[in-house]
Amino acid sequence: MSRIAERFAALQSAKRKALIPFITAGDPQPSLTVPLMHAMVEAGADILELGVPFSDPMAEGPVIQAACERALVHHVSLLQVIAMVQAFRKRDKDTPVVLMGYLNPVEIMGYRAFAQQASAAGVDGLITVDLPPEEAHDLVAELKEVGIDPVFLVAPTSHDERIKSICELDSGFVYYVSLKGVTGAHTLDINAVKQKLSEIRKHAHTPIGVGFGIKDATTAAQVADIADAVVVGSAVVKCVAENIGHDDKITDEIQNLLRSMRAAMDKQTASARVA
Repeated sequence: MSRIAERFAALQSAKRKALIPFITAGDPQPSLTVPLMHAMVEAGADILELGVPFSDPMAEGPVIQAACERALVHHVSLLQVIAMVQAFRKRDKDTPVVLMGYLNPVEIMGYRAFAQQASAAGVDGLITVDLPPEEAHDLVAELKEVGIDPVFLVAPTSHDERIKSICELDSGFVYYVSLKGVTGAHTLDINAVKQKLSEIRKHAHTPIGVGFGIKDATTAAQVADIADAVVVGSAVVKCVAENIGHDDKITDEIQNLLRSMRAAMDKQTASARVA
């Protein structure tokens, strides 16, 4: 059983939902990434999503685009991101880490080389935003060979057959993008999300996480009520952007945000059990 599967199993046993925060590796500087990863775990994160900086992050809104730009000033590469995970593993052997990014850096490195080096460093999952499932079989084969979970995105516009094909390839969890558009955009329609999750559950054999549009404790609790995991990205990265040059404040703001989300999620799931 993978680290991701183990973590979801433990959460399900405890009747809790996963909190999955995202940061961009190397933002605002490479030396802060690993300490931030540990700080997020201390604040209640169950799984970490680590963004691989890319020059053309087409799925991202302005907040995460700017984070990629700040990281690329330091020339943060895919190899360096893998090394950050390896450094994180010196203290934390248990928290799953999922890399999120775009296909180009993985393709340049080579599927097999990436899979082997990422696995050796302690990477547990990979989300490649611009890789459709129809073209993913070679990469998925290499990932599964070394025990890395490929995670794919389901969109509000995904039809039933496409959801089925995604779920057939997925392992770890299914990532439902709750909004049409880019990260950090629009307002969450919780009823629409609930309806789509019921469609996804007909095909999913893994837990379902929901991301995009989760900005605060209130929206995190709403999503925790209907999904297995809450993925929060732009709201976390905004804590970085607003406190550049003040590393301690960045850490404090991120921890405060995650603690508020964790508390609201746990309260929501506890009240749902009572009801």
